[in-house]
Amino acid sequence: MGDAQNGSGNDATRPLREDIRFLGGVLGDTIRDHEGAEVFDLVEKVRVEAFRVRREEVRRSAVADMLAGVDIAVALPLIRAFSYFVLLANLAEDIQRDRRRAAHEAAGEAPQDSSLAATYRKLDAAGIEGERVAELLADALVSPVITAHPTETRRRTVFDTQARITDLMRQRLRAPAAEQPRLDREIRRQVLTLWRTALIRLSRLRIQDEIAVGLRYYELTLLDVIPAINADVRAALWSRWPGQQLLPKPILRTGSWIGGDRDGNPYVTAEVVRTAAAQAAGVAFGRYLRDLVHLEKTLALSARLVPVTPALRALSEAGYPDPDTHADEPYRRAVYGIRARLTVTARNALRAVGAGDTDAAATLPDSVAALDSPLRDFTGRGAVVSGVRPYASPQELLDDLDAVDASLRASGDGLLADDQLAVLRHTVETFGFHLQGLDMRQNSETHEQVVAELLAWAGVHADYTSLPEADRVDLLTRELRIRRPLLGPHARLSDLAEKELGIIRAAAEVVAALGPDAIPNYIISMCTSVSDLLEAALLLKEGGLLDPGEPGGAPSCPAGIVPLFETIEDLAAGAATLGAALEVPEFRELVAARGMRQEVMLGYSDSNKDGGYLAANWALYRAELELVELAREQGIRLRLFHGRGGTVGRGGGRSYDAILAQPAGAVRGSLRLTEQGEIIAAKYAEPGSAYRNLESLIAGTLESTLLDVEGLGPDAESAYALMDDLAARARAAYARLVHDTPGFVEYFRQSTPVAEVGDLNIGSRPASRKPTKSVADLRAIPWVMSWSQARVMLPGWYGTGTALEEWVDGDPDRLARLSDLYRRWPFFRTVLSNLAQVMAKSDLAIAARYAELVDDSELRERIFGMIEREHARTVAMHAAVTGNDHLLADNPSLAESIHNRFPYLEPLNQMQVELLRRLRAGDDSELVKRGILLTMNGLATALRNSG
Repeated sequence: MGDAQNGSGNDATRPLREDIRFLGGVLGDTIRDHEGAEVFDLVEKVRVEAFRVRREEVRRSAVADMLAGVDIAVALPLIRAFSYFVLLANLAEDIQRDRRRAAHEAAGEAPQDSSLAATYRKLDAAGIEGERVAELLADALVSPVITAHPTETRRRTVFDTQARITDLMRQRLRAPAAEQPRLDREIRRQVLTLWRTALIRLSRLRIQDEIAVGLRYYELTLLDVIPAINADVRAALWSRWPGQQLLPKPILRTGSWIGGDRDGNPYVTAEVVRTAAAQAAGVAFGRYLRDLVHLEKTLALSARLVPVTPALRALSEAGYPDPDTHADEPYRRAVYGIRARLTVTARNALRAVGAGDTDAAATLPDSVAALDSPLRDFTGRGAVVSGVRPYASPQELLDDLDAVDASLRASGDGLLADDQLAVLRHTVETFGFHLQGLDMRQNSETHEQVVAELLAWAGVHADYTSLPEADRVDLLTRELRIRRPLLGPHARLSDLAEKELGIIRAAAEVVAALGPDAIPNYIISMCTSVSDLLEAALLLKEGGLLDPGEPGGAPSCPAGIVPLFETIEDLAAGAATLGAALEVPEFRELVAARGMRQEVMLGYSDSNKDGGYLAANWALYRAELELVELAREQGIRLRLFHGRGGTVGRGGGRSYDAILAQPAGAVRGSLRLTEQGEIIAAKYAEPGSAYRNLESLIAGTLESTLLDVEGLGPDAESAYALMDDLAARARAAYARLVHDTPGFVEYFRQSTPVAEVGDLNIGSRPASRKPTKSVADLRAIPWVMSWSQARVMLPGWYGTGTALEEWVDGDPDRLARLSDLYRRWPFFRTVLSNLAQVMAKSDLAIAARYAELVDDSELRERIFGMIEREHARTVAMHAAVTGNDHLLADNPSLAESIHNRFPYLEPLNQMQVELLRRLRAGDDSELVKRGILLTMNGLATALRNSG
């Protein structure tokens, strides 16, 4: 397996090919040594044949013919071999990107777009007034939100071993010749470990596992990288616009859905909410306490040599209970006292959210490792802790740290203040006591059901669901004006109502223990009306998060009530829905209590599944335009939360480009976006990658906020009208296939592994919202993942070719108009660029093999024929509009990636089809099922996105 695909011979890619050849050789040796010559020889024959297929030297069926009837005992190691090869190829490509970046910097070339250095150059050239910058960046926030959507197919053990190999390969690049044998031997040891490690889980992930997985990225990178970026960005902006005091709060702050998102996930309970919050807080407290231990050892400055401020002296005197201990080391005593107070704070907070009655640290899993030695040290020394006052807020802790900082600077020791102390101050400022904001999310249908039950129990109304919308709003607003709860202590409710209220009460406990930033948002899925918003508000009131206030006073609620508009129809009506809610005094007062800030979430996945790629993207853009105008009219500050998945079919693509593709005024210094599945690991598992991805989010936000990036000017309205036309045509073409073609659902289920996706054990949520066979009820992740596995990639392109072709209709002036928009308009350029990335990963020759799994030949030919024709039409129209001679002309790095890895997909796809055929013919042995799941894992790894 040592030979890489024949390349172009370009010197720039030679190191990549050499790395792939080396790692492939190590893997091949491992397979031969541990699986025997028969398996190794078959792997080699299949590999060679796959390259011949790619070079069109043999028929496309050559690999399929070779694998037909292969014994399952041989098939399993073969599948694992190609799965591990693409995993190692991914690793080699990541290292190659680092090489290129280093060469770019060494050559002294201009900084690349999406870097903060490039953004600062653009801002400098624009000459923007400081007052305007301050206005636009008020309440600035860039918030990546980690979700538990089940698209990360790698086990943690595999992930960790891959990380060790990556580190060793990087060492190998820099090591002297004498070190090479040792490193090569260690790489072989790690590849052997990888080979001996099971790729797939035997049991489905529990939500507690997902919480731990999400938190691991803080210890890996985020706790270090995010505060550093925040400090750098603030310093850069202050130097450009002195006196404006920009970014009083850190711009980059993270969020999470893991443990708070219960829409369609029955496993989220009140206890899960407490666990998620406690473990996150444990990570934060643990980091601060460990840093304080190091700081205490470092700041051994003597009072005989260094004067201190009165504030530092006061901290010192309150530090050690023994006045003689470190008597002449005031900084050490002060930091000791801060550590004691923080220890008590951590213990009390974690107990308050249910992390344990006797030892808060002991209840946290080893993977968090948050409160290990520091908290155990203090909780075991009652004499030190007794009488120590906990911090009431992170700001109190910061005040003490600032006092240490000020004293050091007053004595001319700013160099010391700029080291560990500065890092700790930035970290506390960024993460507080809560680490990350935990969003709550539930479906509006569930809210309606629970509210109806509460109102009936309280005797307010016996049949709330029968009321028209206006009457619902009247009833809900009456209840929101008064503090009186609907329920008494002895109310008897259904299991659903008890569970929902229990979750909100647990959220209220978290806020009380960790502060209002711990639960910043309450999101309503499938929000379609004003009553949907008010029902959520009523439940927050009943659960103790929302306080209506005294008569005539203002209400308060730490969690913003956030509508999520998901379908194309809901997106079109989104501004009207929010506008109507803002006309309701009780809702507007809640918005006013939050500084007239209102967040709106936009759903990319369901809108795509509903109307297709182009129609969904335009529906989102149109919705943003209307929401921006509504915000201007209503005098509110709008923040958009983008529910993007990893794949283009679920809103994926380069985040920097996506931000610049937003309408004017849609960003305004603030945005949130979801980070899901395997994308989280790809972006945030390694410090360099984490820094680059996070800086690109801020770079895009600053440029979209402060510069005119839309580029349409007076041409905007005509461009919007053109897109309205294209989107309608694309949606109609998509609907003709997905919604209107008889038998389409059956074709989808038979020609893709959708039924098997649910067995992959990659997440805690079920694959469908309801136990039906409807496309509407299927979750977007298995919908997209199944088409990806079958190499159709339908959600990322279908309907676009028809729309473009029909609109142009052979008119060269119309084609020129589209080409002009492609050059000038970031939105249109990004839409076509993302489409090209998806189509480059599609392979209709492979897809035809999956289509053969459909029993009904007439249905198979009819639907696959529609897919083939639309695919060809879309490729042709993309070339015509962009002027590119191939799909990836504007993305050479992805073209190179496909060049290096895609022949290794051939055996995985062909083997998956073979095993699906066996399974559906009645061979339901565990080995066949395992083989199918292994191919799914390998393909998801090779495609570098699954759902």
